Amino acid sequence: MAVPIPFSEPPYLCGLPSPYYTPELRKWQKACKAFIGEHLTPFAMEWETEETVPEHLFEVFSKNHMLIPALPAPLPVKELKACGIHDILGAVKVEDFTYFHNLIYNDEMARSGLAGPGGSITTGMAFGVPCLLKFASKELKDKYLPDLFWGRTRTCIAITEPDAGSDVANIRTEAKKSSDGKKYIINGAKKWITNGIWSDYAPMAVRTGGPGGGGLSLLWVPLKNYPGVTMRRLKVSGQISAGTTYIELDDVEVPAENLIGQEGMGMRYIMTNFNHERLTIAASATRQARVALSAAFEYCLKREAFGKPLMEQPVVRHRLAKAGSILESHWAWVEQFVYQMTQLPKAVADVELGGLTAACKANAAHVFKECADTAALLFGGNGYTRTGQGAIAEKMWREVHGIRVPGGSEDVMLDLMVRQLVKNFQRKTKELEKEGAAKL
Repeated sequence: MAVPIPFSEPPYLCGLPSPYYTPELRKWQKACKAFIGEHLTPFAMEWETEETVPEHLFEVFSKNHMLIPALPAPLPVKELKACGIHDILGAVKVEDFTYFHNLIYNDEMARSGLAGPGGSITTGMAFGVPCLLKFASKELKDKYLPDLFWGRTRTCIAITEPDAGSDVANIRTEAKKSSDGKKYIINGAKKWITNGIWSDYAPMAVRTGGPGGGGLSLLWVPLKNYPGVTMRRLKVSGQISAGTTYIELDDVEVPAENLIGQEGMGMRYIMTNFNHERLTIAASATRQARVALSAAFEYCLKREAFGKPLMEQPVVRHRLAKAGSILESHWAWVEQFVYQMTQLPKAVADVELGGLTAACKANAAHVFKECADTAALLFGGNGYTRTGQGAIAEKMWREVHGIRVPGGSEDVMLDLMVRQLVKNFQRKTKELEKEGAAKL
């Protein structure tokens, strides 16, 4: 077995001890790596260059239940078993799945360094299905979940609009009840919707009431070939194969029973999956940073300039060290978050970790940018060329902003962290004061 290039693997995969990774988790990592290494990783660069993935990829992952690990942990055991899904790859039972399994899965899905090919098949399961799972009526869940779990249908999450990105409360797409109350009629547009072009349905944020977050609801909306729905792919800088889509809705009629949960609760429903979405992005981006930095490290060992290998230049070593130190520090933070998610009840984690998870996602983008910049600079002209030995550095550099913006724009995430910390501090201070007063 080859010795890992420095920074190419998490410490636990380099033979270093870890308190987190049990033999069961290591078994899962090997199974994930083998499956993804057979069906995705070797072809990712080719598919990203072609700007799409073949249809069979989604089918292969679905058949082997390898979309299920994209869901938040713990998995919906009752619903999965009712559909005949009891384990994943024979390596983990659905009832034993934790956020560490999810972390390992996301790490392996990004092993190619490219987010597009993996995101092309997992985004709907990771970010679209949870809304249905948590808040939809039994009738809606019974009708749609089995086909989603088995990959017979596909979904995305349709929130962002041309004029409302991180400002979710400013969504304008409108859903009005018909006079007989039997359907909603939707008008508006959604933009930058990953996977939209391939999706049969989407949980969609719509305005059913007044301004602000309190006027938002979630509807389960048919997309592909549905009357009044027009979809077209958008040309984006990176993650091209993930199918970023513009969706227009012109008098789209949706049955009233497709309301997810209650009217006016859409903002709250959307927010409950933000921790999962941002932690998923943070884990994937950290692997992308690894791929970029380790590729640069390997290149510097063999590339000669001024009569000696680049690695013998102190300025080169300094640049690698600077990027590597923040990379490994960030990975330790991600692992810490995952551990906390496995220990805290969901409701507590949402409050205690919400702002910090937003910051972790933003920091992942900082780390990725530093590692991608380092790779592009150290590869020199090769890192500015779309083909050849520096192609991975060039492609990944163009993906950096696909981490900094989606899932909550970077500045919004950092501001959210501080506001959440202030809010929690003030709440806990008041609780402590009440407790002291009660004792007196």
